This record gives sequence, structure tokens and C-alpha cells, in this order.
Amino acid sequence: MNRKIRHLTHAALMAALYVALTYFQNLLLPGSTSWAIQFRVSEALCVLALFSPAAIGGLSVGCLLFNLSYSAALPLDFLVGTLATTLACGSMYLTRKITLWKMPLLSLLMPAIFNGLLVGWELAVYIGGGFWLNALYVAIGEAAVLLILGSALYRIMQSRGLAARLFENR
Repeated sequence: MNRKIRHLTHAALMAALYVALTYFQNLLLPGSTSWAIQFRVSEALCVLALFSPAAIGGLSVGCLLFNLSYSAALPLDFLVGTLATTLACGSMYLTRKITLWKMPLLSLLMPAIFNGLLVGWELAVYIGGGFWLNALYVAIGEAAVLLILGSALYRIMQSRGLAARLFENR
């Protein structure tokens, strides 16, 4: 398969998976994807940026599509949330080779940093409560998702050779 088509296909599948997981979680646990302390399970997919740059665009589009279509999203969330996801995934891809205890811990913390700062600012503007408190709440939720679910997904993909099979250039 053409490399560009494969990259675009991966990005589209990641976007669709992000949207579907986020809506499914919101159906089961209403509001859990948009509270100050979010535990958006779909954010664990950011780990895919450690294996393929297609995740940067794919997950950013997925975040954009969810935030545009979700009626309870804040007015600027389509812009701020998408920017945070893009910066987080891009940074994860760039720092993917920096490991500690055979884990890319710095990369796994990127979503907590970017979402904490950007979404924390957005929450402070729209609902108050102070920037640092909101940033801390968002960062805690993101760190929990990535360090628990993201680490598990990373380990599974590595141990079973899924990353190589899914993302290697053929």
C-alpha cells in the first residue's frame, strides 16, 4: 500500500476510534469526558503517537470532531482542546526515545502538561476557580489516564509486537 495512503488511513482510524470511545464513555458516565478532572479514556490513544506520526493528526481530528459535536463542550474547546491534543501528541512523538525504566515517561506526561495549561486556562475563563487549580485538575486526570491506561496500552503493543505490525512501512 502507498505510504501516504497508509498514513492517512491510520490517522482516519485513530480519529474515528477517539470519537467513538469518547462518546461511548460519555454515554456510560455522562459528563466524565468534560469535567474539570476528566478521565477521558480515549486520551490513552495518545500513546499511538509513540509509534506513528499519523497519531498527531488523527487524534487531533478526533478531538476536534468530538468537541465540535458535543453539546456540553465549552465554546472554545474545539480550538483549545484540539491545540492541546496536537501539541501533546507532537511532543510525545518527538520525545518517544527518552525512556526511564524502559518506559517513555516524559512522553506519557505531555498530555497532562499541555491539556493542564491550555484546558486549565479555558476552564478558568469560562467557569472560574483560578487558573492553577483548574490546570492542576486537568493535569491530574490526563496523567492518570496516560500513566495507567496509556502505559498498559504501550506495554501491550510492545510485548505483542503490535506496533511493528501495524505501523511499519512495508
